[in-house]
Amino acid sequence: MTKVIKIGIIGSGGIAVSHAKAYLDMDDVQIVGVADVVPGKAQEFINELEIVSAQAFEDHKQMLDMDIDGVSICTPNFAHHMTSIDALHAGKNVLVEKPLSVTLDQGIEMVQVAKKTGKMLTVGFQPRYDPNMQTVTNIVKSGKLGDVYYVEVGGGRRRGMPGGTFINKALAGVGAMADIGTYSLDLALNALGHPKPLTVSAYTSNHFGTNPMYHPQADKFEVEDFGVAMIRLEGGIILNFKISWAMHMDTLGPTIFLGKDAGLKLTPAGSGPWSGVWDGGLGSINMFHDIDGHHTETAIPVQSHDINIFDAKIRDFVVALKEDKPAPIPGEEILYNQAILDGIFRSSEIGKEVEIHIPEF
Repeated sequence: MTKVIKIGIIGSGGIAVSHAKAYLDMDDVQIVGVADVVPGKAQEFINELEIVSAQAFEDHKQMLDMDIDGVSICTPNFAHHMTSIDALHAGKNVLVEKPLSVTLDQGIEMVQVAKKTGKMLTVGFQPRYDPNMQTVTNIVKSGKLGDVYYVEVGGGRRRGMPGGTFINKALAGVGAMADIGTYSLDLALNALGHPKPLTVSAYTSNHFGTNPMYHPQADKFEVEDFGVAMIRLEGGIILNFKISWAMHMDTLGPTIFLGKDAGLKLTPAGSGPWSGVWDGGLGSINMFHDIDGHHTETAIPVQSHDINIFDAKIRDFVVALKEDKPAPIPGEEILYNQAILDGIFRSSEIGKEVEIHIPEF
């Protein structure tokens, strides 16, 4: 008899819809609860998606008293920490949407509690399930580039600023850096094998978000819409990171990996003012190397596929629950990502380089 995985969802906003639809498409999953602090919102969510098996809650702790195998955390960023901690302490496995948390200290506590309770803490980075992203990771990890000493990563939307909770400091905590920048960081760090970040020197701004000419909620815009940083990683690797929700430019350039034996150049898929970031597929992959003393550029074929990478992320979580596997994208890995974001904001505030300290687990 097929084991049915029981799932709870905390938060019933837009991203929760994607989680719920993915779960509803699986015969071996049952959504048993949905929690949202806004009165009536969880029940509306259940009704709209016709989740007949689910109960509605305003207090997520009440939902966590149920017989639940795993929980999707789909709250605004500020609540990722609290709700994940509560779920882990309640003996539930957790899939939390990115970013892991708002602050590094919050992320550290989340990982520590997961270790203490023996429960899974995995983070939602669906680009890892794109076959072309996997090709890039495999190339870098294979050693074909030789020792990688410099990486330039980041995406830039000419105009792609969200509103609502994304721009509210109390709810989101951070802006473009955590919304789309965190995908860029994961692309680089995952391919490199997660070298520890050591120092950060950074700059952030919000010239466009706070200007009513460019954003209809300029008076409510409280986060950054642009940022750049130079990060020193262990192993002598330099990571040049840049991100933009809005700018007067078509692109911030490709992502590049420079190795002692070869280099790799990547461009993101898509076109238009909201494109140019690493939350989707790849447009091109090119390797630069020498063959018999000749400068050679080799195009790596970009695979066409019909994989729904978001659904693949959800399915991987379910499979890990069913088969008692480790977290697909463990919190310990994403903590390095979080540490860099933390360093970026500290450095930007004081205008100079800062050190990064991450405890051993």
